[in-house]
Amino acid sequence: MIRIVLPAHLRTLAQVNDEVHIDLAGQVTQQSVLDALEARYPVLRGTIRDHVTHRRRPFLRFFACAEDLSHELPDSPLPEAVATGAEPFLVVGAMAGG
Repeated sequence: MIRIVLPAHLRTLAQVNDEVHIDLAGQVTQQSVLDALEARYPVLRGTIRDHVTHRRRPFLRFFACAEDLSHELPDSPLPEAVATGAEPFLVVGAMAGG
């Protein structure tokens, strides 16, 4: 089971109150986790990644085990603690402004 923590605006859109749990078979990567998340919550398609390129949206970041994974390759394996459900995969809304 993969645990995913979404920012408040995406939790509201997906109509969930807490972290999301996804069962995932095979290798646990950013791409496989986000594919499974979007399959379970189709309303999130295009909100985290671009519809066509599947690249991360500019004002979202990905974290796991206190590491920023936002610029890692989408098919790189996530840390073992995320794959086992010990630690969550975090989708964090970035802040901007002055």
